[in-house]
Amino acid sequence: MALPSAFVEILRRPTIVEVLGELMMFIIPLWIGVIVGVFVGWAWKPKWASLVGRDLLDCPISKQKESSSSSSQSSSKCFGSIPGLSSLKFQLPSCIPWPADYRNPEDAPSLPPTTNPDFSTSKIERESSGHVNKEDLQHICQLVEEKDGGPTWIHMMDRSTAAMRYQAWRRDPETGPPQYRSSTIYEDCTPELLRDFFWDDEFRAKWDDMLVHASTLEECPTTGTMLVHWVRKFPFFCSDREYLIGRRIWESGRTYYCVTKGVPSSAVPRREKPRRVDLYYSSWCIRAVESKRGDGQLTACEILLYHHEDMGIPWEIAKFGVRQGMWGTVKKIEPGLRAYQKERASKAPLSRCAYMAQINTKVSADYLRSVENSTSDSMALEKSDKLDSSEKPEGKTIPKILIIGGAIALACSLDRGLLTKAVIFGVARRFAKIGRRF
Repeated sequence: MALPSAFVEILRRPTIVEVLGELMMFIIPLWIGVIVGVFVGWAWKPKWASLVGRDLLDCPISKQKESSSSSSQSSSKCFGSIPGLSSLKFQLPSCIPWPADYRNPEDAPSLPPTTNPDFSTSKIERESSGHVNKEDLQHICQLVEEKDGGPTWIHMMDRSTAAMRYQAWRRDPETGPPQYRSSTIYEDCTPELLRDFFWDDEFRAKWDDMLVHASTLEECPTTGTMLVHWVRKFPFFCSDREYLIGRRIWESGRTYYCVTKGVPSSAVPRREKPRRVDLYYSSWCIRAVESKRGDGQLTACEILLYHHEDMGIPWEIAKFGVRQGMWGTVKKIEPGLRAYQKERASKAPLSRCAYMAQINTKVSADYLRSVENSTSDSMALEKSDKLDSSEKPEGKTIPKILIIGGAIALACSLDRGLLTKAVIFGVARRFAKIGRRF
């Protein structure tokens, strides 16, 4: 009863100023404890938490065939039959990793031919989902034209230097991690140089201090498609992250559509550390634009970047980190680009990655226009379907008290850790909002 009596004592203060002051002194230490507890609890999360989370959430959707112990198999079968876990997964933050949901193995693109002797034909067929195809070109075209049907972009930042201008936007889809869009314009730069610069993993190590390892696992000399392996360094409280990335470039005139995305592959066995990032998308459109000098010359170059990934970090914490570190990271890119310009001007030999960046699949402007038209038609049809299904169902009111009470019971029964409770209460708040809409 000490806490209620202390609160009543605060409310008995003679003036509102004294009441507010006492309340602030009472609440601030609690919030500091909550924040510290969340970070410490997340950083020291035991290994079994990831295993249990994977059994709970990945079983209904995971198509990967990995060796596991008999106990994990039995728990996976048990929890996989619980209804609603797959829908709950989309409400949870990404403190527990899971494979990318947007990839359907049945719809996986076919693997282009390769001359790499380390990959047999049968293995290439098994790894067919590890490459990109025209559907990926269509998707990035939709993003560039803002016709992908996603949420509205929220403007985040507008910064500039003498030779660069940077703008950034963010949006939060209904499922999946936050998505970012940026426009960077570099003065006195060509699209071809910028294309090679971002593809060149060997030179990237000189300016990207987060890149610990980069290697090419497979390449196609016909289409320029590559399968690469990255390991990136994260802050001290996180383990390094590992990426298996499929990438390819399409060319239309002097506009380049560069697609890179995480792909499933058995070329590198999955390990406990570094942690594998399955959901990864980072693609860009590079094109010449007019210089800010106003001389009418297309001597500047714009790169439109679209990026999202599930790093295994709670999304709200990841969003905070991105906001704080975005401009500092972007400023490091331009010195690297200018150093790359000097190296290329000195006629230095091309790296293998830069050579592969010059093998592009050419598409016509008419084809891109047809993609845009088909996208507009599909969006109109989807919008019509949403309008038809927008009627509120009857008899589906969700009592808020039941949601909150159930969350409290679940939090207290699952774990005594603060992070688990924070995650569950976050889910409860989202479901409560859904209940109010019905």
